[in-house]
Amino acid sequence: MQVRELDGAAAVREISALFHRVWRARREDPVIDASLLRALARTGNYVAGAYDGTAMVGAAIGFFAADGHLHSHVTGVAPERQGHGIGRALKFHQRDWALARGRHLISWTFDPLIARNAYFNLHVLGARAVEYLPDFYGDLSDGVNTGDATDRLYVEWILDEPPSPAPTARDVPALLDRDGDRPQPGTLAGRTLTVATPSDVGQLRIDQPALAIRWRMALRDALTTALAAGYRIGGITRDGHYLLEKR
Repeated sequence: MQVRELDGAAAVREISALFHRVWRARREDPVIDASLLRALARTGNYVAGAYDGTAMVGAAIGFFAADGHLHSHVTGVAPERQGHGIGRALKFHQRDWALARGRHLISWTFDPLIARNAYFNLHVLGARAVEYLPDFYGDLSDGVNTGDATDRLYVEWILDEPPSPAPTARDVPALLDRDGDRPQPGTLAGRTLTVATPSDVGQLRIDQPALAIRWRMALRDALTTALAAGYRIGGITRDGHYLLEKR
């Protein structure tokens, strides 16, 4: 597999088509327009694809923020190739690309309900959670986000700092716990707290969409309440519990 920068019209159309497939978007509503990708690449922003031979299996897009750091807008991996290190390869290619241009920070957002993404972002890469953004994108009509609020965690990755190890949360009180597949509210007490995520929110969205929305609202309430009370997100356990620490 190789990751390389892309610029040509044919390549960016291929990215647009890949993202359409990853997010199961409607034909008339692309995740990102190929003409915009062409403009971003032409003006020196980050547009890259991961290839297995001649087949594109992943892609990532980023652009420069007002203060000059790189904002990573979207990264996607072909559904049949997820879990094989392609996302990791794209992020480290993006890191090297940014460092080569004198940029030492990359930011992005992700859905805090997806624990595997949180673990990857916070402990494989070493990003830190900065802000909770309720319904950040508003309504989206793709096959992944339809019918759900687009809450996101905003993270920053300081590129020359090592990642922190994943925490353990034994005997830590829960602000939000997991009772089977259901969210179970706890209490805001103690210098450290845990906030649970569903074990598989993707499957819940298919099988029990109303329960997936309950999780969205419960997680939003727990994290925004804790952050407003002076806690910070210190990491996430391997089994999907955010660890919150009093500042």
